[in-house]
Amino acid sequence: MKTFFFSDPHFGHTNIIKFQNRPFQTATEMDEKIITNWNSVVSTDDQVYLLGDVSFYDLEKTKEILDCLNGKIYLILGNHDRYINMELMDRFETISSYPMLFQEVFLLSHEPVFLTAESPFCNIHGHIHNRSLESPLYINVSAESIDYTPISFAEVKKIEGVKDRMRMYSDLKRKHKELIDERHVEVPA
Repeated sequence: MKTFFFSDPHFGHTNIIKFQNRPFQTATEMDEKIITNWNSVVSTDDQVYLLGDVSFYDLEKTKEILDCLNGKIYLILGNHDRYINMELMDRFETISSYPMLFQEVFLLSHEPVFLTAESPFCNIHGHIHNRSLESPLYINVSAESIDYTPISFAEVKKIEGVKDRMRMYSDLKRKHKELIDERHVEVPA
C-alpha cells in the first residue's frame, strides 16, 4: 500500500481553466485527464489524502466522479467543498474540516498553515494552485503544481528540505525522551 497526496482537482469547474491557466479546453477534458492520471498511479489498496476543493458538480455527479477514482480517500475539506456531506461519506475513509497530522511530521491542510522556521513540521497543502511558498516547510500539492497527478509520499520525502525536517523532528523527539528519562525518579517501595 502506498500513500499519495492531491489537492484542488476542481472537477467540473470550467472557470478554473482560465483562472489558473490549466491546459484544457473543457471541464470534461480536465476531469478525464485527472481521473486517468490519478488511476495511473493509485491502486485500489492505496490511500490518498485529498486536500480539498474536490468538485463544482452537484452531489450526484460528484459521487459519480469519486466512484471512478482508485484508492481509499481521506478528505480534508477545502473552501469550495459545498457538496461534500454525509451522503458522500461512504466514498471517504474520513472527512475533516481541520488539518490532520500525518506520520508525526506532516501537517496536512487545504490552505497553507503558518509554521515558524524552528518548527520541525512540514505542511502539505493545496489552495494556492500554481504558486509556491519558497520554503522547505511547505509542499504544495495543488493539481497544477504536480502535473494533475497525485504525488506519492516516497516522492514527497525526496523534496529538498523534507529529510531535514524529518531529522529535526526525530532529534527533538529523542531529546525530549532523554529529558523525561533524566527526570524520572523511582519511588522506593
